[in-house]
Order: sequence, then C-alpha cells, then structure tokens
Amino acid sequence: MTKASPNVTKSPCSTPPVATHQIGSEKSTASPSSPPPERRRPRRPPIHPRILTSIQNPKSNIFSFILSSASRYEKSCERDHSIAYGLEFLCKVEPPQPRKRAAKKLAVEKSKDEEPELIEESRNMTDLSLQSRLESLLALPQETEWVEFKHNYTDPEQIGEYLSALSNSAALHDQTRAWLIWGVRDGDHAVVGTTFRPRHEKVGNQNLEGWLTTKTYPRVDFRIHEFEYQGGLPLVIFEIIPCWHTPVRFGDHEFIRVGSTKRRLKDYPEKERELWQRFRRTPFERTVCTDSANGSRVLELIDYPALFEVLALPLPEGRAGILEKMVQEKFIMEAGQDCFHITNLGAILFAKKLADFDSLSRKAVRIISYKGRNRVQTIRELPLAKSKGYANGFEEVIRYINEQLPANEVLGQAFRREVRMYPEVAIRELVANALIHQDFSVGGDGPKVEIFEDRVEITNPGRPLIDTLRFLDEPPQSRNEHLAAMMRRMNICEERGSGIDKVLFAIELHQLPAPEFRVTDHHTVAILYSAMPPARMDKPDRIRACYLHACLRRVSNDTMTNETLRTRLGLEEKDYPKASRIIREAIEVGLVKPHDPENRSRKHAKYLPFWA
Repeated sequence: MTKASPNVTKSPCSTPPVATHQIGSEKSTASPSSPPPERRRPRRPPIHPRILTSIQNPKSNIFSFILSSASRYEKSCERDHSIAYGLEFLCKVEPPQPRKRAAKKLAVEKSKDEEPELIEESRNMTDLSLQSRLESLLALPQETEWVEFKHNYTDPEQIGEYLSALSNSAALHDQTRAWLIWGVRDGDHAVVGTTFRPRHEKVGNQNLEGWLTTKTYPRVDFRIHEFEYQGGLPLVIFEIIPCWHTPVRFGDHEFIRVGSTKRRLKDYPEKERELWQRFRRTPFERTVCTDSANGSRVLELIDYPALFEVLALPLPEGRAGILEKMVQEKFIMEAGQDCFHITNLGAILFAKKLADFDSLSRKAVRIISYKGRNRVQTIRELPLAKSKGYANGFEEVIRYINEQLPANEVLGQAFRREVRMYPEVAIRELVANALIHQDFSVGGDGPKVEIFEDRVEITNPGRPLIDTLRFLDEPPQSRNEHLAAMMRRMNICEERGSGIDKVLFAIELHQLPAPEFRVTDHHTVAILYSAMPPARMDKPDRIRACYLHACLRRVSNDTMTNETLRTRLGLEEKDYPKASRIIREAIEVGLVKPHDPENRSRKHAKYLPFWA
C-alpha cells in the first residue's frame, strides 16, 4: 500500500498543472510503483483586481505586452500562467510609455490608492520618530543647553522657567528644537519611565499646558508628546520651538541655560547681547517649522504644483528636481540623504493645510461675518482647518470675502449685475498688507477679516513700523522682508508703498467714507466703512476724509482745493461753505495746512497735508 499523495492548494485562478522542471525539489515520499505526485506551481503574489481586469482584456496593450513578455519568459506556460509570469517580468522590463492623457489618469488613480497608505504610514511613524529622536539625545555625553532630562519633577514654576531657558538657548545655539524629557535619569541617561502626566496636571483651575502658555511672553510654542518606550516605559517629551524675535520670558524674567544649569538671562549680559544679534541675523522666514521630513512627506505637506504655477516656473521632471528647486527658493533646507527641514517661508506660503503645521496653524486668515454692527451674533466663519498657505490660498480668501460682502443690483444696458459695496482692489490690498506686515512673534493670533453690516475690519498682529498718518508718503518698511519679496514675485503685492494709494483712490472713486487705521497695544486695524452721505458723517469722519484726500493729491504731485474736496465728498457747488468748514476743522487739528499762508483769498486757496 502506498502513501497518499499530499494535497495541493490551488490558486483560485489556476489552471490544470503543467509539468515543469524544478531545480532542487524535495524527494517524493511515494513508492516507485505509484504515479509521481503532482508538482506544485511556484506561488505567485496576488494580482490587484484592477490590474487583472486590465490585463485580461484581449484588446488591451498591457495584455499584449504581458503575453509577448511571458512568451519570451517561459513559452510552455498556458494563458493564465503567462499572465502571472508576465507580471513578474514587468517588474524587470519597462513597458511602453502610455500616451500623456492615459499617464495622467493612471497617476491620479495611483495617488488615490496610495494616499491612505501614506497617511497610515505617517501615523505609525510618530512613535518611531520620537523613539529615534530620544535615542539620539540619550547618546549625548551629558545634558546640553537645549536638552534637559527629568524623572518625576513636576513643579509648574520650574517647568515654565525651563521652557524659557531652553527656547532661548536653542536660538542661541542655532538648534531647530529644544527638548525637555521626563522618564530619563540625569546621571547615566538610563530610561526609567515617569508618572508625570502633563495633560492631567492643573494649576489652580487651569490646565498646565494652558497655564504655561499664558505665563510666557512671547508665547513659547511647545508640543507635548506622551508615548511608551521599549518595554512599555511611559515617557513625556516637551518639544520646544526656539524663540526667533525676542527672548522668551516666563513671569517677570527671561532665562538661559549655562551648560546644564538654568540661570536668569540678565545675569549673563554677553549671552543676551549675542542672542539679540542672532535675532537680527535670522528672520522668521528662515527658521524651521517642521524638521527631518523625507521627500515624500515634504511633497505631501507643500502644495508644490501651485508653487511652480504661482512663480511661473516650469515643473521639473521627477521628485528630485522638485525638491532641488524648493531648496533653491529657501522653502526647505537639506538635512541629509532624503531628509529636509521645511522653513516657515515655505509652509506659510504654500501649505496644503496650515493646520498641519502646529506653529503656524493660528496664522491662518480668519474670516468672520456678523449680523448687525457688533460681534454678538455670528453668521458664518471660514473653517481654519481648510485654510491653505498665503500664496496658494490668496485668491480663495479674496473670493470668500467678496461673497460675504453686501452687494447692490445695478441695471445695465441689457442685464442686471451685482456690484459689491466695497471695491475689490481695496480688499485685496488691505488683506495683502495684513499678511505681509504682521508680527509673527505675537503668539496665538493671526490676520483676521471681520465683516459687519456697516464696515469691514482687517486686523493683523503687531504695531506698524511707521505712523499710520504717514502710510501714503513714507517708503515701505516690512518686518518680514523675505515674505514680502516672495509675494511681490507672485504679484500679490508690489513692495513699493503704493498699496494704500490704490485703496484711497478706489474709495474716493466709489465715494465711500475714508478708511480708518487704528493701532492697539499689539495689533493694527484697517477699517472700511459702507456708503454714507456727508450729512451723516461726524466730525472725525469729515476730518479724516479731508486729510487723506489732501495726502492723495500730494503724492499725485497736486494740491487739494475746495472744489476737489467737494468732488471727493459728492457735494454740489452750492455746498462750498460746507467744504470750507471741513477744511478749517482739519487745519485746527493740525492735519492740513495752507499751501500759501500769505494768500488771503479763499476762493482759489490750495492746501497740503501737514508733512508736505
């Protein structure tokens, strides 16, 4: 009696076995009199359903290519075996290039298939990247000015002082991050775990994280990571962004690290002086917001097609060419083999979603529409989670604002059309100014557009570098020179001080009240008012309109007269005394002066702004 031949597992799409030559196969356990056992066909990888459908179509070019390849690979194979062998052969032989349209469609389908895998991979890499970072820090011979190890130390005041010291020291030593780590023994850097849970800690009735944020100025940007290390040891890492504009203060004092010791910055004037010098040398745009990202991750976060389109540059072939050009434009920085740092400039301009960058998520433009003239009832707000970078999202921002503005229906020669209450050029220029001239060191706040029934307020963090009364004639100054230069290349701004001129010209053309520029402790506000007859204007409105009209005439190499002011305000010739009274009020407050003080005639008198 002979032994039963082993069962053979067949593939669902397999055909009857074909005798093939096997090298190094196992010896048969059947007796010499029994028939030879059925030989297994080598297991092949599963075929994707979409590929299988495509290759089994006899009219498909891919099908023909596979069959021809398979026939060269192994002529004795039957049809389905040929498909399997052909797929394997395709891994070694490059198929004919499809036509352009088909290639584009295939690339889109491929990106759709791979996108969930990339997202899942990035999520799974979070703990791995933290462990890798931790191991590199553990390899340091001792604590440094930007690394501090703790076990279970949880005094909130001391933690706040360490945030200040580490942030300042990281900036002083050109580090992209500082690290405060719990669960590591200081002496020998042994990982021992910690019981510290920062997200559960409270100071009074406030969460520790929020309390630390409000006690630092400028608000230090830090992220809390809680994860388990090898063997399940719980660890906590505070990832701290270096300060870039001014030293971080906790409470009433700035701190610094001297070696591995925390000290007050004022006690080390040479370090304070060097820190301020570094601030002047390293602008916000050149600092790093995301470090150690591979090329795929960079292209996942940055809207590179919009980058090349807005800059009117040809799109390079291949990923390497794209990344190289981004390095040249200072949007990213090389940090090793397929490793890059994304700069604030690249992220703030071309982020697919600013919410992907923790340090910049609050710098997205907020657009809020209110019912009535106050902030009591909100109609709608643009979700910040959908906000793109300033360059690739600028047109969408302007379009969204215009859609929220009130409009009047005007009857043309043949059709009715809607005319917005505020000129679009004024909205564009003021929004661009808010983006470019904001102070990025003001934490927790960004540009904001608020739409009311009677006005539009455009606010940006930071006080202006020049007096608001001199916006028209002073040469432009920007605290973000690289950002301004890049946005000029994209035709979003002109960087020559003509933006406010355009705003005033459009406002006067539409005979709207003069815009107002206000300055608070930490913000600059530009206000556009809806249409209002001169009779309803109060005294400050009339004086502001007169002054700005005189400024606009002056920068146009002309002077203001009673007649030009009447035209500006929409007054008739009989309203000559009203215009004279407005001019007199502006002279009394010192904003306007006569062109010729010796001239006693008021009929043809000319006037200039006070600075002319």
